[in-house]
Amino acid sequence: MASKTIFITGCSTGIGYTTAIELKKRDYRVICSARKSADVLKLQQQGFETLQLDLADSTSIQQAVEQLITLTDGKIDGLFNNGAFGQPGAVEDLTRDVLRNQFETNFFGTHELTNLIIPLMRKQGHGRILYNSSILGFVAMKYRGAYNASKFALEGLVDTLRIELHDTNIQLCLIEPGPITSQFRKNAFALYKKNINPEQSAHQQTYKAMEERLQKEGPAAPFTLPAEAVAKKVIHALESKNPKIRYYVTFPTYLFGFLKRILPMAWLDYLLRTVQ
Repeated sequence: MASKTIFITGCSTGIGYTTAIELKKRDYRVICSARKSADVLKLQQQGFETLQLDLADSTSIQQAVEQLITLTDGKIDGLFNNGAFGQPGAVEDLTRDVLRNQFETNFFGTHELTNLIIPLMRKQGHGRILYNSSILGFVAMKYRGAYNASKFALEGLVDTLRIELHDTNIQLCLIEPGPITSQFRKNAFALYKKNINPEQSAHQQTYKAMEERLQKEGPAAPFTLPAEAVAKKVIHALESKNPKIRYYVTFPTYLFGFLKRILPMAWLDYLLRTVQ
């Protein structure tokens, strides 16, 4: 039987890269994407079929899908929408342009790419679409407002799309990790320095602690797991006859998923105020 083909966005490091490796071990045909040409070349040198894709650029998305169709003859068994980034900063310090940039990749680009893949899956009569969301897709943590908002919006869109596709054989799953070992904090710190001016912020003192957390080597939060923990859930979502709608990853995701169901919102807010 021919191996299944899956397209993964955001494969330069972390979850996307690790998932690509794990799926290739299981004889999937993995087609990766990365935004930077240097990362595309690196992945190609490691034996991965790789396309250059910038989720913030419609032209780039359309060109990548055209190449993907050529490579696969339009047959895509799975799409893992993993590409994303996090913009730190207090909500009142986020300009309209900064918030828009967060959504261009995490929300609008993911939406556009998915809408180009769905017709291919409709034509072949099946498909799995996976989204790498976050614990921050259902609970909001301070100084992560841009990322929170993009993931909350993504989850609402996916929940709607899943209902609309109920009469097809296209199944949708949300992966919701908590803290995972990756380059996420390093990239977030670069965006913080670029887009936030702490000296002119009412949150200046709080930002000092946040800067320390973003620059900390190794895990910065308890219960941090390696990216393989996410890859394991992706494999289940792709291979299970009846995949889950949501896959929690890490203890904090299970904990806050439970607490959100049972606690009054004021109590949950109190707990979330203590999270760094």
